Amino acid sequence: MDFLKETLRGRVPDCQQGDTPFGRWQWRGEGVMTFTPLQPTEKALIISAGLHGNETAPVEIVARLMDSIIAGQLAVDWHLLVILGNPAALREQKRYLHSDINRMFGGRWRQFTASVETANAQRLEQAVGQFIHDTRPALCWHLDMHTAIRDSLYPRFGVLPLRPAGYDEAFLAWLGGAGLQALVFHQQPAGTFSHFTSEAFNALSCTLELGKALPFGENRLEDFLVTRQALCALLQGDRQPFTGNVPYRYRVTQQITRLTDQFILHLSDKVSNFTPFNRGRLLAQDGDIRYTVKADCEYILFPNPNVAPGLRAGLMLEKLPL
Repeated sequence: MDFLKETLRGRVPDCQQGDTPFGRWQWRGEGVMTFTPLQPTEKALIISAGLHGNETAPVEIVARLMDSIIAGQLAVDWHLLVILGNPAALREQKRYLHSDINRMFGGRWRQFTASVETANAQRLEQAVGQFIHDTRPALCWHLDMHTAIRDSLYPRFGVLPLRPAGYDEAFLAWLGGAGLQALVFHQQPAGTFSHFTSEAFNALSCTLELGKALPFGENRLEDFLVTRQALCALLQGDRQPFTGNVPYRYRVTQQITRLTDQFILHLSDKVSNFTPFNRGRLLAQDGDIRYTVKADCEYILFPNPNVAPGLRAGLMLEKLPL
């Protein structure tokens, strides 16, 4: 069975389950599969990609991992849920067809006009809920894999949702070992998939940004070798990072929100993620509202003036001591 091929075909595959020397895999719906290991475990791992249909490299990485599992070539030491999150957008290789699904989780899909994305967000919430109910894990990780629209001073970085309980340092160390060069800690709730799994199920969750968004066939998968190796080792039960890489750490200080059609972002289209700006710099305007740098130095992340009103048009960060 070819996981990506069957997902892109948009129909239920003829073969929906099977056994390997290490456990049983099952097709759970379009772009959703589980793996149950033979050996009992209290660990659950969610790996997702393809919430944005133009971010194809993580989709190829995840699909190849799943194909290796199905073929019995890769042992798995976790209860595993694998998700290709927006099959309709993947087929069109568009970021989304109607609205950004990665702003809809935690029930926020109810606030959007009904579309393929709102239906999918609801379906994925239910799939995760069922998975957690079935496995009842003592430990749950969620790795939501993406690529960025813009260039970045750190090509590989992670965004961690607000988590009042804090983060296990072993989890953060694994992210560094998987090749992430920077970690960004959110300070507010969000509608992302990673925030949903963290808030609703106490998962250790991270949105992994692994490079630049490119169409299928244009990705250099060798550029993702460190991340792929770390995922293979993790699946087999090794949570120790491969390298001593210690990512830089940042904290979100303010969010730039587009409120109206008057919104203007005063940044070049070529400004990279993590570019620093000094105190007082005008970042954006929306009518009478002005967004400026409030600290001596802040760093821009995800600047995008083309989002729908009410959504995030950028984040400002401060750098934390290691």
